[in-house]
Order: sequence, then structure tokens, then C-alpha cells
Amino acid sequence: MSSYDIIVVGSGPGGYVTAIRASQLGFKTAIVEKESLGGVCLNWGCIPTKALIKSAQVFDYLKHAGEYGLIVKEYDKDFDAVVNRSRNVAAGMSKGVQFLMKKNKIDILNGHGKILAGKKVSVTQNNKTEEYSASHIIIATGARSRELPSLPQDGKKVIGYREAMTLPQQPKKLIVVGSGAIGIEFAYFYNAMGTEVTVVEYQDRIVPVEDEEISKQLERSFKKSGINILTGAEVTLVDTKGKGVTATIKTAKGEEKLKADIVLSAVGIKTNIENLGLEDVGIVVDRDKILVNDFYQTNLPGYYAIGDVTSGQALAHVASAEGILCVEKIAGQHVEPLDYGNIPGCTYCLPEIASVGMTEAQAKEKGYDIKVGKFPFSASGKAQASGTSDGFVKVIFDAKYGEWLGCHMIGAGVTDMIAEAVLGRKLETTGHEVLKAVHPHPTMSEAMMEAVADAYDEVIHL
Repeated sequence: MSSYDIIVVGSGPGGYVTAIRASQLGFKTAIVEKESLGGVCLNWGCIPTKALIKSAQVFDYLKHAGEYGLIVKEYDKDFDAVVNRSRNVAAGMSKGVQFLMKKNKIDILNGHGKILAGKKVSVTQNNKTEEYSASHIIIATGARSRELPSLPQDGKKVIGYREAMTLPQQPKKLIVVGSGAIGIEFAYFYNAMGTEVTVVEYQDRIVPVEDEEISKQLERSFKKSGINILTGAEVTLVDTKGKGVTATIKTAKGEEKLKADIVLSAVGIKTNIENLGLEDVGIVVDRDKILVNDFYQTNLPGYYAIGDVTSGQALAHVASAEGILCVEKIAGQHVEPLDYGNIPGCTYCLPEIASVGMTEAQAKEKGYDIKVGKFPFSASGKAQASGTSDGFVKVIFDAKYGEWLGCHMIGAGVTDMIAEAVLGRKLETTGHEVLKAVHPHPTMSEAMMEAVADAYDEVIHL
């Protein structure tokens, strides 16, 4: 039996990053993967969806070329080519992870991993099972699309995110159920490519985890693009008989039936913890999540869990940070628990959404006396020159001490801008310090400084 210092089960952005950091720290490391290296994020999530969205953005630019003084007489899309480009990007990234495994001398154990007692892992492939032992076993098996009883997925007419990335042909009509990041990104992509899209959201507003003003702005932008939005609505029945699909939707006004080619279910995720052997070993699970402490140790010594299988935010960058922290703790380094209140969230539609910290409502609920600043991109020279003036930057500060409580953005490129707020909050930067930090002109990032200035009644360009 081969033995290791650390075995990581799952090679997504949590697993493979964990394995690399473990190897850097001198641990003999192996990683178990039953499909492709990189997990859902690289193969079926973060990366290929961004490739699809980029194609949609370029197509959108062509539609509006005249606004930039350009004449494009003929243009069209090749849906198959768009999908193939996305798959090629994902394949390239997966090969990149293979290179990193080799570079860091990490053994790849292909097959289905199962946790065994005595700090062992079995790996099964093609009916052949081998066992491996390790001083530390880290579970990083991620999650998949969650199915609702009223919305069973058949992979053809009712689909999840995997099928949405590789449809054999573009649907003429699409119903997207759920308006979290996954649903919103696909709604944007298919609408931009010419599909008639309806978004159905159970809550009273789309992107309900975001600040309320962000939700309102995105709804305006989406409706302007021709996307139909139904909030406070629930899909109660889906009829897939015959051609296409008919969804029965319950709203405050009563029931209505919508016809479409395909329904995309984007109502959250389900953790991949089945058939892992957790019950046999005695690892405690609560409500679909593996219970861990601040350093990702389970109730059993030598067994750990990170990423979507635990209770933190189900985001790639969270899984990576958790894995690094986990192995550094194992190595005896001084580490501090991850601050889950300072995790940025990003949605890559157009306009993009990025946020970190408390919303205005949350800050008020916690009893803060707050200063709120807001700067629209319509007042930004760079945004106007770029033709991307939709959206704004909103900042929230504690009025007493100047603590940066939250930052919420919607607009072009804001997913690249949010890191300023994350770093500022990490360093306990005050509003006054952000305001006095000189920002380059002309840039989209100036809107951050201007929003802070607005909070302190010093805004120049409004």
C-alpha cells in the first residue's frame, strides 16, 4: 500500500490548490480525481462560462458597432463554434493543472475515492480498487446542480448548468429558474446570443443576496436587453410532453403557463458527499455539509474537509483559501481563521456585479450609524468613452469610526475592481484613507474614490 503525508480527494480549485500548497510545504502529496483535473470550476463552471460570456460580449459589440463609429455590414454567430471555444479553453486549463501536478511532484490517483477508517482512501476505476494511506486526508469533492422535486432534470428539456454549456443547438426560448450567479450568467449569455429568455425567481427580487439597489439596477438593465423577469414566482410543474416544454408558474397574480424549448434549473447546489464512506467512518454531517472547525478539521483526527462540502460560501476562491489555510495549519504554521465577512462575490453578466461585506440593510440591522456613498458610471469619463455607463459603485461606512462596512458595484469590469475594497477592509482602511488615496484618471476605478467622497460630502463630479 502506498502511503502519503496528505491525500486530497477532489481536484477542483479547492483540491488542486490544497495539494500544491501541501507539496510546497514539503508534504508527500497525492490527489484523487474521478473525472477531469480542475473539477467543476475549470471544466464545467467558472472558466468555460466566462468563455461563453466573452463570446456573447463580442457579439454584443458587433451589434452596437455603429455607436463607436464603426461600420460592420455583415456579422453572424456560430453557436457550435462558441461552445467549442469554451470547451477548448476548459481543456487547456485542465492541462495546465496536470502540468502543475507534475511540477509539484503530486501523484494523481484516477478513480472514485472513498474514505476508509485508519486514515485510508480507496480509489476505484474500471472495477479495480486500490487502497492508499495518509497521515492527513482532505475531502474537497465539491457540489453539483441541485434538483427540485417540481423540476426534475432530464438533461434534455429540463437541464442543469452542465448541459447549458454544451447544448447541441441554441434554443429559441429559454426559462431560467433561479437568479443567483449561475442563473443570471446563463440568462445574459443566451439573451445576448438571441434567445428569448425568462428568469423566474422565488424571492421578491433577482440576485437576492446582493444589495437591494444592485438588484433594481440589474433588473432595469436586463429588461432593457429584452429579458423577461418574474419575481415572487415559483415553477410548480413542468410538462415535457411533445415538442418543447410548458412550465406552470405560480405568482401573486395566480398561475400562468410559459412555453419554451428548454428550462434551465439554477436553484442552487447539492454537495457531493454521497458514496464517500463518511457514515462508515463516522464523520459528522449536518444538513448536507461536513462539520469542521476553524481549521477544517472534522470530528475525526486526521480527516479534514474544505470547499463546497462545508458551510462556507460555495465559491472557488473560498475553497482555495480554505485549503491553503488547512495545510498550513497541518504544517504547524501560525494561521488565523478565514474572515467569511470579507469574501468578495462576483457575477459575470453584463453589467457585472461585485460585492463584499454588508449590504446597507444588513448594516442598519446590526445597529450601525452609517455613511453611504454612491457614484454612477454615467458620470465617469472612462465609462462614457467606453460606452459602458450603466451601473454604479456604492460604499457603506461606519459613521463613528470610518470602518468600511461594505462595497457593492454593478457595471463593466467591476469584478476586477472589487479587490480594492477587499484589501482595504482587510487592512482596516477608513473611508478618509480611501478618499485621500489618489486614483488614476481616466479609469473605472475612480468611481470608487468618488463614491467614498460622496459618503463624506466631498464628491467632485456629481
